[in-house]
Amino acid sequence: MQSVRVAGVGLTPFGDHGDRTIRELFADAGVEAMSDAAVGGDAVDAVYFGNFVGELADGQGHHGPLVAESLGVSAPATRFESACASSGVAVRHAVRAIEHGDADVVLVGGAERMTHVGTGEATAMLATAADAIHEVGTGVTFPGAYALMADAYLRTYGGSSRDLAHVAVKNHAHAVENEYAQFQSTVTVDDVLDAPTVAAPLGLLDACPVTDGASALVLVSDEYAAAADLEAPVAVTGSGQGTDSLALQNRESLSRTPATERAAREAYEDAGIRADDVGLVEVHDCFTVAEVLALEGLGLYEPGEAIGAARRGETWRDGELPVNCSGGLKAKGHPVGATGASQVVEMTRLLRGDHPNSEYVADATTGVTHSAGGTVASTTVHVLEVVS
Repeated sequence: MQSVRVAGVGLTPFGDHGDRTIRELFADAGVEAMSDAAVGGDAVDAVYFGNFVGELADGQGHHGPLVAESLGVSAPATRFESACASSGVAVRHAVRAIEHGDADVVLVGGAERMTHVGTGEATAMLATAADAIHEVGTGVTFPGAYALMADAYLRTYGGSSRDLAHVAVKNHAHAVENEYAQFQSTVTVDDVLDAPTVAAPLGLLDACPVTDGASALVLVSDEYAAAADLEAPVAVTGSGQGTDSLALQNRESLSRTPATERAAREAYEDAGIRADDVGLVEVHDCFTVAEVLALEGLGLYEPGEAIGAARRGETWRDGELPVNCSGGLKAKGHPVGATGASQVVEMTRLLRGDHPNSEYVADATTGVTHSAGGTVASTTVHVLEVVS
């Protein structure tokens, strides 16, 4: 099988782009990625695009050909939808296409635009990633669903809202120097604890914001990179995907995420690594508790141990296992369809040394990204390594 290199990356700033279209946002990120890779549109064999609520937010479906045209690319184009993991799944399929020789160059990423509809309507749109009968129909939204998971975790393993607040403090601090982040400002533990309650035990500052933005990557085969003399020192060496019951009521436990565990096992085996080999991580922290659940699902902490990791300093950028050096969804922002691919973009920048926080992780050679859809009913995990 072919190895897969990250030849180029692109992002828009994350935040409020309510006056722009999805095609415009993705064109910005895609052009940046192709320029970074020194690859022209005529070399692209396929376009894979992640988007979740385009029909609801913009009345627009069938995004594949739309975004390809915005980039001047005539290659086959496909949209992927898996809630908040949409572009994570798109990246996985791009990796597989290259590995199996179906393509040498794939432009992959995602975009979302939601700020223009307001928080209430955005929350309702996001809720369509839950079970329409057993959850949405009874009034459950994702803040409520993650509050149930947080409560189950704290009851099972211990810990407190103060421990969760440390996760928010850390990720905001990591985002300060990230030029793409929605929130480039710090918060304190007291700020988080004193914020309005959204769904106990989670408050407003335990939650990620509503965000617009786009992300893009140019993935290429080893052979293409060598033939075109591309500088691509980071490779995607492992990819995994997991699924769980959509409705929380059908799960054996609310304090663990089996979809993450399955995806991680597959990705680690694919890359030939163990959890102990991982040097830094970008995880799906739509709520502070989601970071805790992700770290344990990835096998980086034993069940019940990750709740205190940020408080102990272990997951800060200068700690033993830096987590969300981008700022995470919590501070960098969460344009849903763009998030999974944006994590791979940020990990690439961190590993190749051109991220504002690269100086803190200069010795790291292996990173993992984790994206999750809904209440972790869908998950993708990717392993990235410095290979040259």
